[in-house]
Amino acid sequence: MPYQHILVAIDLTEDCHPVILRAQDLAICNQAKLSLVHIVEPMAMAFGGDVPMDLSMLQQQQFDQARERLDSFAGPYPQLTAEQRHLTYGQPRQEIHRLAEEQGCDLIVVGSHGRHGLALLLGSTANDVLHGAPCDVLAVRLKKPQ
Repeated sequence: MPYQHILVAIDLTEDCHPVILRAQDLAICNQAKLSLVHIVEPMAMAFGGDVPMDLSMLQQQQFDQARERLDSFAGPYPQLTAEQRHLTYGQPRQEIHRLAEEQGCDLIVVGSHGRHGLALLLGSTANDVLHGAPCDVLAVRLKKPQ
């Protein structure tokens, strides 16, 4: 059964281009719809949840900057229209799973650095997305910088 809707989760780094290209190739081969998502994590999560100040203005600036970056990032991929670019706020695994279900995606594509040892024990977004995903997950191996 060919894939019909592929969701690509990206972190807006240059490493993501090979992930998008792999997903784009799959979408072409399967004549599938392709969507892109970036998740902005709450700043409070970076501080362990307890922050003695209001971060809402900073969070909104971060969200606005992510929107601009997502739109420019998708520029080389004309098939990724504004309706196919999603920016959400929250915990990456939960938001990717929610969006995949909401959009009827049957494949999630993420990049993976293939970490080992301590980094593997601590987990990664790719590993988090795999567990409990509502559909198939493809982890595209990212090359380490030379």
